[in-house]
Amino acid sequence: MNPDAASTDSPALAVLELLAQEAPPARLEELLRLARHRGTPRERLDELEQAVRLALDVHTSVEQRRRREAGLMALIDTSQAMAFRDDLDDLLNSVTSQARRLLNFDMAWVSLSLPDGGSYVHTSKGEITASSVGLELATGLGLGERVLRTQAPLWTPDYLTDDRFSHSPAIDEVVDSEGLHAILAVPLTHDGTSIGALYGASRGRRHFSPDEISLLSSLAVLAASAIEETRRLERLRAGQARAEEERSALAARLHGLEHLTRIQARLTTMVLTGGTPHDVLELARGELGGVLSLRDADGRTLAGTGDIPSANPERVVRALAESQASEAPVAMTDTVWATHVTTGVEAPGVLLMQRATPLTEEEHRLLYAVGQTAALMQLLAHNAGAAAGPARDECLDALLTAGSQPPRRMNERVRRLGVDPDRPHAVLVVRPEAAKQGETAVWASSYAYRHRGLKTVRGECLVLLLPADDPSAAAHAAAGELSRVLGHPVTVGAAGVAPGLGSVAKAHQEARRCLDALVSLGATGGAASARDLGFLGLLLSDDHDADTFVDSVLGPVLDYDRRRSTDLVRTLEAYFTSGSSPTRAAAHLHVHANTIARRLQRITELLGPDWQQPSNALEIQLALRLLRTRDAVQHGPASAYGREG
Repeated sequence: MNPDAASTDSPALAVLELLAQEAPPARLEELLRLARHRGTPRERLDELEQAVRLALDVHTSVEQRRRREAGLMALIDTSQAMAFRDDLDDLLNSVTSQARRLLNFDMAWVSLSLPDGGSYVHTSKGEITASSVGLELATGLGLGERVLRTQAPLWTPDYLTDDRFSHSPAIDEVVDSEGLHAILAVPLTHDGTSIGALYGASRGRRHFSPDEISLLSSLAVLAASAIEETRRLERLRAGQARAEEERSALAARLHGLEHLTRIQARLTTMVLTGGTPHDVLELARGELGGVLSLRDADGRTLAGTGDIPSANPERVVRALAESQASEAPVAMTDTVWATHVTTGVEAPGVLLMQRATPLTEEEHRLLYAVGQTAALMQLLAHNAGAAAGPARDECLDALLTAGSQPPRRMNERVRRLGVDPDRPHAVLVVRPEAAKQGETAVWASSYAYRHRGLKTVRGECLVLLLPADDPSAAAHAAAGELSRVLGHPVTVGAAGVAPGLGSVAKAHQEARRCLDALVSLGATGGAASARDLGFLGLLLSDDHDADTFVDSVLGPVLDYDRRRSTDLVRTLEAYFTSGSSPTRAAAHLHVHANTIARRLQRITELLGPDWQQPSNALEIQLALRLLRTRDAVQHGPASAYGREG
């Protein structure tokens, strides 16, 4: 049936047919216009007008229901989307985007309450200027503040001309710059507390329907719950992060304490095994870095790993007092720390440390422990020297006097002092070079005690008997420590003592001759044994061990000739006999000059690049002469060096 044709016969039926076809309202109005144009009787026309009005009401109701359903579906989608967002910025960006889409706003934004009152714009969408985000909304001013106070929606068709609320110049300026007119604000509430507001705005004048207000309010309810949940998650994450930081800090502290315990154990071992303050400072330098210096009450350096500029004496005294009171190192400058070194029997000393970076708490403890260890070493050395010094002096004096007591009785005597007579020893004669003898004697008592040896004083020199397989190494070690204590070099001569200690007196004489030789040669401040002095040592030695001298000078060449059946030794003799001329040496040996060149190159590899230096060449020639003489005596002239020709 044609609705237009049926309009005059059955108005209600025509309208129902259009409703069934879901015709737009314009078709209903067109139906009424045609009926009027055709002159439909008044009664029929009234009936048609009433039917069209009812149809339009039905159409409006259906549209409203559809919009509500669409809004509800959009809210469901929005709630699902917000459920997967755990970042507040991301969440509020989603909320403002959904508000614009649901209600066709030109601009939407969210304000959040401040702890001390008022609020600020956190997120905005659709803005054309950069003046909205971060804008603070003062208490009692603007549309949103009234919404926060009343916890009820509020809207205006034209914000700037509306006088129902107090205006803020800052807010009005933003509204004007954005070109906004109609604004709708709904509260964000959670558990009865306002946490902010959700806004929607249009750049034209607009009246908001109850459905629109309800829809935005529903979105605000979902957003408020999501905001609080996100904040709760952020608080949980922040708490977890703090807990992890605390756990890491505790783990690092525990690791530092364990490391400190290990270092303290090593320091204790050094004390028990006779370590020196210098050993302790070297250990501390490896752990702490920087430069360390142990000084006595007079400011003299007892041990150190480098130079630290002299500090103000008054500041040092004040630092000592502060360190002893606090039982911790104190900062003297930005780069220098000091800790007291107190033995109870001597004036307090100080341990200084210099480095560019500050000390950690564990490093403060380690530096303090190093100072205490150094003090303990000084105390033990003082006590040991005071208790055993005279007895050790008398024992060594007896050993230096050959035949003063039977060997068995001397062995028993040295054993009671902790000296093992069955071990090789070295006798060191030490000349302090203008130092105070009392100061060096105290050091010598401590040094001999720590190394299980003996000490005495002969004239201006100290005499030490120490366990040692290498007299030269023992001399250098003692010279190095005493030089650090005194602050200037000392001269040390050394000689070896065979097990049984029967040769102590003889070794003392040899060590004394080595010391005199060093002084005569202008090597004051050096340390050496007869072996270190080359052919001079051969002359100074009591046993005149020519074989040892020859081996020390020509050993690598002799070994090479024995293993390879070569003539390097004969080549050396011919080379020196010919005035260091390879050509004449080749003629003397009846070989080609290139052969001599290759042999000399091999000799350089075996003896080192400096073998032709005058002092080295002299010792080589002396060793060659001793070697020929020895072989001639043992085997006859014809067999000297093994092969002729």
